[in-house]
Amino acid sequence: MRVLLTGVTGYIGRRLMARLATEKEISLRLFVRNAAKLHPPSGPNIEVAEGSTFDRALLASALANVDTAYYLMHSLGAKGNFPELERRSAENFRETCLEVGVRRIIYLGGLGVKETASPHLRSRIETGEILSARPDKIQTLWFRAGIIIGSGSASFEIIRHLVQKLPVMITPRWILTRTQPIGVESVLDYLQQARTLPTGPSLVVDIGGEVMSFKDMLLRAATVMGLRRRIISLPLFTTKLSSYWLVLITPVPYRLAKELAEGLKSETIALNDLAAKLFPAIVPEPYERTISRALEEIETNQVVSRWCDSTTGEACDLDIQEKTSDAVYSDRRVFGLGSLAAEEVFRSIQSLGGHRGWLAFDWLWRIRGLLDKLAGGPGLNRGRRDPQELRIGDSLDFWKVQDIRKNQRLLLLAQMKVSGRAWLEFAIKGNSLVQTAYFLPRGLAGRLYWHSMRPAHALIFSQIAKKIIEAARKRAGGHRP
Repeated sequence: MRVLLTGVTGYIGRRLMARLATEKEISLRLFVRNAAKLHPPSGPNIEVAEGSTFDRALLASALANVDTAYYLMHSLGAKGNFPELERRSAENFRETCLEVGVRRIIYLGGLGVKETASPHLRSRIETGEILSARPDKIQTLWFRAGIIIGSGSASFEIIRHLVQKLPVMITPRWILTRTQPIGVESVLDYLQQARTLPTGPSLVVDIGGEVMSFKDMLLRAATVMGLRRRIISLPLFTTKLSSYWLVLITPVPYRLAKELAEGLKSETIALNDLAAKLFPAIVPEPYERTISRALEEIETNQVVSRWCDSTTGEACDLDIQEKTSDAVYSDRRVFGLGSLAAEEVFRSIQSLGGHRGWLAFDWLWRIRGLLDKLAGGPGLNRGRRDPQELRIGDSLDFWKVQDIRKNQRLLLLAQMKVSGRAWLEFAIKGNSLVQTAYFLPRGLAGRLYWHSMRPAHALIFSQIAKKIIEAARKRAGGHRP
């Protein structure tokens, strides 16, 4: 069986890819916009097709000879009318599947009733309706899940940050709305086993764990973490105010916070029991176990994917036209490495950011991060996926890894709010560490920003490079000259 998996650089797709890659009886084709971000498993039965659902020719080529196609894509965060983009993408996908003879589409959407759903959830429901609109020609298995809990998921990150940072929480009344959280491993179980379900009519399968309120989720997560928390609900909190509060306390950007807050205003509970009938062997993990598992993966550096891996748009993605060669300004500094090996220095470069910080003037970085948050940017508390390893597409505080070459180069793209496009590059060339800041200004404000920040950049970036070398020397044993 040939299987096409879309959304493979996203939160669910990257994890499902790892599972499907172990199934020897299938040939797995991965469909991705930017193959550089993928890091696919190796194997003779795995291939990569680069393209977009908005390019019908490339999509048809990717779907050729495919039996089952997973649709795990969404346009939340994209500029413009994201519901319209969602509709066009789903229609292109369905029609192309029909043209080339795909037998089954598997789609993951969200629980909720269309009439009361938030704009985001309504769009996800419409996507499912579009994909399953031709049951006479192709079977669609449409899974609908509530809040997904797992290391790196947006919902879990919100819960973790709220519980760990706030002993007393003042919350809106919608915190009492009922939902059915489900662990990401259970979601993957359903998606994986759906491939072997006998072909038949199109189905909508609602999946979820125990019914509870978001307030219950917070308090029970606090118990798992060994914390005592108090929650006070007030009617004064609007969705907009709640979203700003989430932005300041958690890593998610305003648009995603707003969508999540609006989604919690209406119930998201299962409306059918097909999951138990069709997949009797799958029993969703208890809520406390999903929280424990997520915390364990963070503590043991086993986070496979994060919410900010591949969200479309400025918040997370790398789909940009500009590159460092377009930069108008650059600031290049060279530092000698002595007898230090390249791999020792690169190890220090790779571990920048996150809980470790930026080695020099951390208080200034924190102020810059707070200002960025207030301006609607990601700030610093987005952190990083792994404390030691980086891959293309990873978030690193308010940077994004645009390129990485082991023991040679790390290129970071700035995603903080700034009047232009900025990069920070660390390159090991011969016996030197070359650090370069690039800037492509936008208008007069961008040019004024670059010139006003040059003295600060000269001080901060130089100290970072020196600290990188110093850390590498300590790691090597302190005996390097």
